[in-house]
Amino acid sequence: MSSSAIPAEAILKDYVYDPTAWQRIAHRRITQPLEIVAPNPSWPSVFAIFKDRITAALGPLALEVNHCGSTSIPGLPAKDVIDIDLVVPDPTDEDSYVAALENAGFQFLIREPGWHEHRFFAGFEPQSANLHVWGPNCPEVQRHRIFREWLLKDESDRLLYYNVKEESAKETRDAGGVTIDYNQRKQDVIREILRRAFKDQGYL
Repeated sequence: MSSSAIPAEAILKDYVYDPTAWQRIAHRRITQPLEIVAPNPSWPSVFAIFKDRITAALGPLALEVNHCGSTSIPGLPAKDVIDIDLVVPDPTDEDSYVAALENAGFQFLIREPGWHEHRFFAGFEPQSANLHVWGPNCPEVQRHRIFREWLLKDESDRLLYYNVKEESAKETRDAGGVTIDYNQRKQDVIREILRRAFKDQGYL
């Protein structure tokens, strides 16, 4: 995917969380504890297992399969969940990929037409995974890439992000919340870090 094909204003636009816009397909059949764990050197190889499974299931329909999120950043503590961005030709054409992903062990959980036609799946073996399905030239995929590249090179923002994750996880557990609440608690810091990353890449 070429970032030049995505308007800068689309990359800079923050997603406004709206659970009423979700279309719930199913509930995750296995839940993962909301805990931040020490970095695991096996995370890249676990991602590779998932990537091979996805590409075997979808063939040329898997335009991109990217490791994203904290487990893709060496040395960064994270939830023990592998985050994956999958780009397909048309996420609205569910007949072309949903059954294949389900047969490969991914559970279809949520449809979000208002957020770049996002589809969300969960994987469970060899460990938990979040699989995000997008279309070509998706701004959110580029935002994930920019965020990761910035954290790979900026130690102070890696530490800032680690601290807010620890704090958000603890506050969410103490309040009896769930992962969505955790994500909301750290959202402002993510946006703050992204602004520095955007500036570094010339978007601001």
